[in-house]
Amino acid sequence: MIQAQSLTKRYGTKTAVDSVDFTVQPGKVTGFLGPNGAGKSTTMRMIVGLDRPSAGQVTVNGKLYREHSAPLREVGVLLDAKAVHTGRTAYNHLLAMGATHGIGAGRVKEVIELTGLESVARKRVGGFSLGMGQRLGIAAALLGDPATLILDEPVNGLDPEGVQWVRHLVRRLAAEGRTVLLSSHLMSEMALTADHLIVLGRGRVIADAPVDSIIAAATRSTVRVRSPHSAHLATLLAQPDVTVTNIEQDVLEIVGVSAPEIGEAATRAGIVLHELTPLSASLEEAYMTLTQNEVEYRTGGPADTITANSADTAEAAR
Repeated sequence: MIQAQSLTKRYGTKTAVDSVDFTVQPGKVTGFLGPNGAGKSTTMRMIVGLDRPSAGQVTVNGKLYREHSAPLREVGVLLDAKAVHTGRTAYNHLLAMGATHGIGAGRVKEVIELTGLESVARKRVGGFSLGMGQRLGIAAALLGDPATLILDEPVNGLDPEGVQWVRHLVRRLAAEGRTVLLSSHLMSEMALTADHLIVLGRGRVIADAPVDSIIAAATRSTVRVRSPHSAHLATLLAQPDVTVTNIEQDVLEIVGVSAPEIGEAATRAGIVLHELTPLSASLEEAYMTLTQNEVEYRTGGPADTITANSADTAEAAR
């Protein structure tokens, strides 16, 4: 279990993490989300003692990270897959890590096989692709067979097979009762992988709940209705808090009223329905709604880019 209590980190006048409280529970994959600059990486670094909190504390399995006598056996960490001596082979890198905790060649071989590194295990890490580097970082995190795993962007650079492998791996580890904290900017993948989400915005926790609850709270339910009497139905459902959009002929998308309520209203009015489909919002939509006012680095839209480029071209032509 990972527990943060009033966890705060300041760099000069800037507060990167602002009195954060959360608990990452065992048996679940907990997604750790937030825009760039939200404080995710700083928080992860404080969990494993790489940054010292300005206030508050964060513990792993009831202790500060530095208090664990064999931290590799308690916490497996992937924060920067490139933090490896590039002149070493993957095998020797893992063997050297294991030697600090009395972990032998047998376990090194196991994690190499588990992460699919057999064909490159004796090659120097400096020649690895981004995906192979990620696999090596995951192998290092698993080396001590820890009860807690912290993985920062583990699918970055992986091909679709690798992404699916990480998904199944972390879900299996959580099913074994381990604590898994996983960050990613891929909302579609997080929706398939995580059970629970902690979302940061400008250094504060803005959501801490199961995935389904966050999606339900951050978005309004939409229902698609197909009926030869769609105009009559739209008039019947008209209310200040209900939005009815005509998508195509005989097809409506309705926000603000549930599918059962629509079906009952249609039945009472004798309106035939050919389709009545609740539309689930995506995690990406919920995330964008949650963080719309928390984005520190915001890019311009396509129109802004076109305008700027046009202005530059005109200026150059003068």
